[in-house]
This record gives sequence, C-alpha cells and structure tokens, in this order.
Amino acid sequence: MLPGHHFVTTDSADWPDLVIADISRVDPMDVADSYPEIPILGFGGHTDTAGLRRAHEAGFDQVLVKNALQERAAQVVDELIA
Repeated sequence: MLPGHHFVTTDSADWPDLVIADISRVDPMDVADSYPEIPILGFGGHTDTAGLRRAHEAGFDQVLVKNALQERAAQVVDELIA
C-alpha cells in the first residue's frame, strides 16, 4: 500500500477516491460501470494486449503494464486523485 492511501472495499460507507483494478481478474466494463465518477487505474501483464485494450475501451483513466505500475505507481495515483 502506498503511504498516504488507504484500502477501500465496496462495503465501505464512503466512495473511493481512486479504483485500482487488475484487468486479468475483473471485467473492465463492469468496473467502469460500477464507478462512473471515480478515476480508474487498470494494470495487467504486457502480454495481455486484449485485456489492456478492453480497459482502454471501457474508459479507464490510466492503463499500465505491471512493470510500469511498479515503477510509476505513486506518480500515477497522485495525478489521478489531484
């Protein structure tokens, strides 16, 4: 977990400031439909080009391969919640 950020589930009383989704484990369209007003950061493996494309098409604000997420997570999160 990144310093200054907290984990939020769908059972929480407050809506999250940001949704981070592993696109290999969720349907990107379902995520986008569930959080229409929340910035969404999707990540996946570099070989999952279809999944990365589905996340873009679903309207995710950022879609990164896992390596890029590891390198740029703090920067991207800060940009999305600014």
